Amino acid sequence: MTRKLWVFAAVAVGLVAVATANRALAQKQGGILKSYSIDSPASMSIHEEVTIYAVRPVMGVFNNLVMYDQHVKQNSMQSIVPDLATGWTWDEDGKQLTFKLHEGVKWHDGKPFTARDVKCTWDLLQGKTSETLRINPRKAWYRNL
Repeated sequence: MTRKLWVFAAVAVGLVAVATANRALAQKQGGILKSYSIDSPASMSIHEEVTIYAVRPVMGVFNNLVMYDQHVKQNSMQSIVPDLATGWTWDEDGKQLTFKLHEGVKWHDGKPFTARDVKCTWDLLQGKTSETLRINPRKAWYRNL
C-alpha cells in the first residue's frame, strides 16, 4: 500500500509540474519589480554605488558593452566577451578602441540604443558633462582613457 501511495504522489507531482510549466515561462509586460536588500543603499545607480547590495538587484536590468565570461574561473583580457557590443577592434598603435554595437537593442522607452548613448555614459563617467554624478567611486578607472 505504501509503495502505491509513493507512486501516486510522484505521478501527481509530475503532472502538476508539467501543467504549470508553461505559465512560468510566459512573459508579462509591465508591472513592478520588487527586490529585498539587507542594506539601505543611497541609490540604485550602478554608476554611483559600489556595494553588492546596490548593484546586485539591478544586475539583470542593465547591460554592459562587454563582460567577463561567467564560465571562466579567472578573469583576464582573454575572458572578455561581448554583451551590448558584438565585437571590438584596436587601431594599429593600440590607442583607439572601436566597438561594434548590437543592432535592434532598445531602451525601456522603445528608443534605439546607439553609439551616442555609449559616448554620453562614457563622458558622464569621466566627468566631462554638465550633469555630474552625486558620487563617482570609479572615476579613477577612467582617468587615463
